[in-house]
Amino acid sequence: MSESKLTLDIVAPFLNEAASVPGFARLLSELDAEVLRRFGLKTRKILVDDGSTDDSAALFGKALTGDWEIVRLSRNFGKEVAVLAGLDRTRGDMVLIMDADLQHSLDVSLKLIAELVENPDIDVVYARTNREGASWKRSQLAKLFYSLINSSQRFDIPENAGDFRVMRAPVAKAFTLLRDKRRFNKGLYAWAGFRHKALIYTPADRAGGTSKWSRGNLLAFSLEGIASFSVVPLRILTLSGLAAALAGGIYGLKIFFEVFFYGIAVPGFPSLLIAVVVLGGFNLALLGLIGEYVWVALSESKDRPVYIVRDVVSNARDGKEP
Repeated sequence: MSESKLTLDIVAPFLNEAASVPGFARLLSELDAEVLRRFGLKTRKILVDDGSTDDSAALFGKALTGDWEIVRLSRNFGKEVAVLAGLDRTRGDMVLIMDADLQHSLDVSLKLIAELVENPDIDVVYARTNREGASWKRSQLAKLFYSLINSSQRFDIPENAGDFRVMRAPVAKAFTLLRDKRRFNKGLYAWAGFRHKALIYTPADRAGGTSKWSRGNLLAFSLEGIASFSVVPLRILTLSGLAAALAGGIYGLKIFFEVFFYGIAVPGFPSLLIAVVVLGGFNLALLGLIGEYVWVALSESKDRPVYIVRDVVSNARDGKEP
């Protein structure tokens, strides 16, 4: 295949991004022109509406230029799933995944593409967020999170890396084979393997709207990743249970010797109450953690599709997904 016939598919999930439509449509138009001029790549845009309640999809339909299509999901399935829905429809030689909120700039996008084009031995070039200005607390929590996940795997999930990346077609195809229903894309990208290269960048400010990632969402997302990719918490609880049993046995021997050899009266109620409360709380926490793993296993065992498409609209045709 000649270089002039190579194609780049751009996948961009969005949710209620009406305020960002003009700017993102302009960015995509500029990206079309630049990748054609610099690399001889023709572009095709695949935007995925993850259940927006505003008129984002209609606005994008009026603002986009070139070859494009908008995939509207039947409801909000989450960004991780929306990315998969977009990748399922790719057919280009390369695929760029980016957000529609303008935090992924034209300049960084071009750098990612250039790295992939100029390095044929690399399969994926991903953007890694510069966190130098992050608080100490956030940095430590991130390190703890990644240490929990990576310590029990044969692969490492890179820190501060998200969906913003460009990949070759075989990588995109491999990713679509992973039909996890409770998705943690960071882990799935790493699990799939291939040869990766990182590019450090600083995200731009949002052009409009608000972030969809609240603290609660981030916590739930983190638990999803841990339950999907790490057995360390279960092993920690197993060791904690053994340690508690050992401590209880030692304490029992201590009481036995004090009572039968030294005649020391041991008050029973306070120590019994403390043991019941501590071990009861420990057991509840253990059950909750096991429940997370069981729920992930149950979700994956159900024969449901990962997502449902409401319809697909493009500049060539309008129609519902067959």
